[in-house]
Amino acid sequence: MTPFRPFPLLLLLCPWCGLPLAAGQHVNTIDLDQPLPEIRRGHLDLGGTAPDGTRIEVNSFYLERNGEPFIPIVAEFHFSRYPRAYWQESLRKLKAGGINTVATYVFWNLHERRPGQFDFSDDLDLRAFVELCQEEGFDVIARVGPFCHGEMRNGGLPDWLYGRPFEVRSNDPGYLEYVDHWYAHVADQLKGLYFKDGGPIIGIQLENEYQHSASPWSFTYGDSPHEYTVADLNESVTYSQISDTDGVNPHAAYGREHMRTLKQLAQKHGMETPLYTATGWGNAAIVPQGSLPVSGCYAYTFWSDPKPSPFYLYTDLHQHPDYSPVSYEPELYPSLSAEIGPGIMPIYRRRPYYREESLAPLITRALGSGSNGIGYYMFHGGSTPVFGHYYNEAPNGHLKINYDFQAPVGEFGQVRSHFQSVKLLHFFLQNFGDQLAPMRTVLPESNAALEPQSTSQLRFAARTDGESGFIFLHNFQDHLDLPDLHDQSLEVTLQGKTIRIPDEGGFDVPEGTWAVLPVNFPVGPYTLRYATVQPLLRLAGERPRYVFVAHPGMDPELVFDLPGQAQPTVVQGKADAPFEVHLPEVDVLVLPYRTALQTYRADAAHIAISPALVLPQGEDLQIIATGAPDTQIAFYPLLSASPEAENGTLQPTPAAHAGLTTYTLQLPEREPGYAIERIGGDKLRVHQSEGLNGLHDVYLDIDYVGDRALAFIDGELVADHLFHGKPWRIGLRKFADRLDPHDMIIVFAPLRRDATFLKDFDPAHQPEFPAGENRLLQIRRVTLTPQYATGLALPAAK
Repeated sequence: MTPFRPFPLLLLLCPWCGLPLAAGQHVNTIDLDQPLPEIRRGHLDLGGTAPDGTRIEVNSFYLERNGEPFIPIVAEFHFSRYPRAYWQESLRKLKAGGINTVATYVFWNLHERRPGQFDFSDDLDLRAFVELCQEEGFDVIARVGPFCHGEMRNGGLPDWLYGRPFEVRSNDPGYLEYVDHWYAHVADQLKGLYFKDGGPIIGIQLENEYQHSASPWSFTYGDSPHEYTVADLNESVTYSQISDTDGVNPHAAYGREHMRTLKQLAQKHGMETPLYTATGWGNAAIVPQGSLPVSGCYAYTFWSDPKPSPFYLYTDLHQHPDYSPVSYEPELYPSLSAEIGPGIMPIYRRRPYYREESLAPLITRALGSGSNGIGYYMFHGGSTPVFGHYYNEAPNGHLKINYDFQAPVGEFGQVRSHFQSVKLLHFFLQNFGDQLAPMRTVLPESNAALEPQSTSQLRFAARTDGESGFIFLHNFQDHLDLPDLHDQSLEVTLQGKTIRIPDEGGFDVPEGTWAVLPVNFPVGPYTLRYATVQPLLRLAGERPRYVFVAHPGMDPELVFDLPGQAQPTVVQGKADAPFEVHLPEVDVLVLPYRTALQTYRADAAHIAISPALVLPQGEDLQIIATGAPDTQIAFYPLLSASPEAENGTLQPTPAAHAGLTTYTLQLPEREPGYAIERIGGDKLRVHQSEGLNGLHDVYLDIDYVGDRALAFIDGELVADHLFHGKPWRIGLRKFADRLDPHDMIIVFAPLRRDATFLKDFDPAHQPEFPAGENRLLQIRRVTLTPQYATGLALPAAK
């Protein structure tokens, strides 16, 4: 059983201290009394109204829904790369992770494999996917191409376009006629699902990286140079992947014309949405003032040398977008992203090891730098489908099927550690994003001297509306180990007053730590002057409740200004021990970071805390536990009655206080019905007997060192993996039907000492070759990990 210990609730109040700072402490100063930006409205050809009167609008700084700021949190999830049977479960995982918007590519080459023959069935059922998104409460952004990229064959363009008498991605009428036909069929699938119809589709992305990036055509021979999906006119300004550019584009007007034409074609067929997006990084073309330029950043890449990136240094993204220069005036648009990389794909010659702990600091930096929309590529991995006798991967060393992306949710639905960590920022945005969005970025003077290689200074910035604000800080850099920072403090000037955080002493910022600290933050009717803990959630109910998280190295200190008190009230605790503060009209719960990682919303008024995955399931919950059949789950505040488990037993566990309800969930233990056999030194056989045997899923975990591994069923490739220092996890439920009567055979290839991709491995993950050996293959450990699931009915709200 995964250990879980109910926490005590403590209340510690002390008078304002105001003692001098300790000698040797590093004081980080920032002045928030800066001019606020002018927010322009009405200059963009964007926005729309739903039948119920709900309106989405865009100003120069943020998005608005019914006049209130909102921040989209966008997860890229390719429906066509994941089994339809599990779409809903995956959408619920995204929802549990704090996502509010789903973006998905619609790959032309998958849906129109032969000219005029369209396929929107089974795993390609776009309409069914969008309807599920609506059922689960998501907004949707459809990325309809015609060109997508996505490490897909031809970037999503059909093979049969290659031999036509025109150039693709051009303004040639012949090409645009085929695009018009494609858009017509996509629009027909989405009819009635647009925001204007009361549907979930709030945005359409037009093209992708136009005049910036292209994919190789699949018509490649041996060692011949790749030919790319780009018009000849644009070849000089086009790269194979997202890149920095010199900003010179002699054909910019051509690009703007192309993007305007695509928007007109989309609208012609009814694809009318409040938002149109266009990838704007690296000088790519957009529809000026008629589309939102979206940005991206990848700290770990397979197309550039592994070195520290600038993406962990704070900047003002509203003035200086990542991958600048850009083709538009940044001040006219809100800073939104579409492709922040929460992972990366390995290719044969390059195999980046994505550090999962890197994501939360990356998002902290983006928000502190002014981003008012977070978009991930990819947040959910998948498998590239196979049709007929060819694969659909891009022909430059990509895996044939695997599109796991080292993402927060993997190829087989497995949830990774960065899903848990970044959801703490998503919860913050969902609950307090309306306060954050209008705030401008303020950089400390010390920021100008920082470089990616800097190791001794705290990286931080602030956002403020002139009355309140948030401090965003972290201590992380990709491709570089940073030392722990000790005895740090902040000195914040706001409204002519100086606030020291903390008032006495300092805090530590271990490597990898990140935090969002509030200043003059409203907590019900009170003002939180400052805190060394991060706002997480606001819970509904007759008595408002706020949940905060304490980060490693920072002892919690909350300083409240209460009515009728001349001196502020100071609440202190320990970072590793939860406690609750009872103010006259509000309750405040502070959770340690490790506990917060296990926290989910149970409903509008409660949180659930469990080492298992807690998913929304209508008005109730689904509990998914990986490894053991028993787990624990706690609820805050107290439930009105005990929940009921669909399977197994739910037993109350003594709690340390009256505000927390804790249960032990015991499910029937089951053995995975699979047998593993080694065949020689380079193969495994997976034989299915009872199969899942009542389990939710069974993961085949393979810890190996080699070049690659390929899984076959009845001689057909069904999964593949490039070794990049991490074990391979395969979800067997996807193949349950095919494994009866056939076995799965996994074939491994040895690693070579002279492999070029070994430069991507840090010292901790470098394989060790035996002396005198130039080839290495080790199948070190193979295990079967069961996954259990049950529904959990919550008591009706009173």
